[in-house]
Amino acid sequence: MPATASPTEHRRRTGTILVIGATGTTGRRTAARLTAAGHRVRAAGRRATPLPGTDPVRFDWYDPETFDRALDGADRVYLVPPVGDPEPAPVMLPFLRRARAAGVRRAVLLSSSAIPEGGPAVGAVHRALPGLFDEWAVLRPSWFMQNFTGAHAHADSIREEGTIRTAAGDGRVGFVDADDIAAVAAHALTDERAPDTDLVLTGPEALSHDAVAAIATRVTGRPVVHHRLAHDELRDRLAAVMPPEFATLLADMDRAIARGAEDRTTDTVRRLTGRPPNDFRTVAERELRTHATAGPTAGPR
Repeated sequence: MPATASPTEHRRRTGTILVIGATGTTGRRTAARLTAAGHRVRAAGRRATPLPGTDPVRFDWYDPETFDRALDGADRVYLVPPVGDPEPAPVMLPFLRRARAAGVRRAVLLSSSAIPEGGPAVGAVHRALPGLFDEWAVLRPSWFMQNFTGAHAHADSIREEGTIRTAAGDGRVGFVDADDIAAVAAHALTDERAPDTDLVLTGPEALSHDAVAAIATRVTGRPVVHHRLAHDELRDRLAAVMPPEFATLLADMDRAIARGAEDRTTDTVRRLTGRPPNDFRTVAERELRTHATAGPTAGPR
């Protein structure tokens, strides 16, 4: 008589995990971890981009016609909010209600350490999530280390000008590696019990932007300096390339950093994955040196 599969093994074989934003910084890494572990993954994005081992599907938060195909057979979903939308709840909540009706039982939402439940932007979705799903988690990572190495304005200015521009002053941030965010996301999506809480994710130490610039200088062998901007100066620079409301939100976050709002570390990565989070020097040596002489990248993180 064959052995009976455990509930976890059964779900691994039969359930599909929908990863929204599957070509983004955390979505791509999360999808890769899930497929490597043998899970069935539907990779959703604005273009149905083939990713190894996944079922690619076109998905657009602003096009409900794309929802049903993405949800077909899915029982878990990783949610990356629409980039640059200062009020994503009006487009996200109808999808989440449809997802619940379609059989999704667990939802893991990517938010931010700077945005509490019920706060601005995705904070309203955070507040609604426990009432929509039996199993859930909200990931609230600190600022990404990849902001300095990947497709982000800071990374571009490091490569092109050797500068980092912020209104964060001397404020310190527990910058976190996107690989660690993905590792936590994979656990939150697949562990036998869902976290059913929000999880603040940081790296192992809080760093000022001056410290980040010094590490980038050592790793690349090129001078990198932190240029300090006033809040309004940063807001106006950002408003030239994004909606004014979102530019104001980001500038306000820098002001909060200057006042100490992100000067913290947590043990969440170690507690959920069983290993310590990566430090910025490790990530910079892995990624920044590789791209030190590359041209500018395009698109948000």
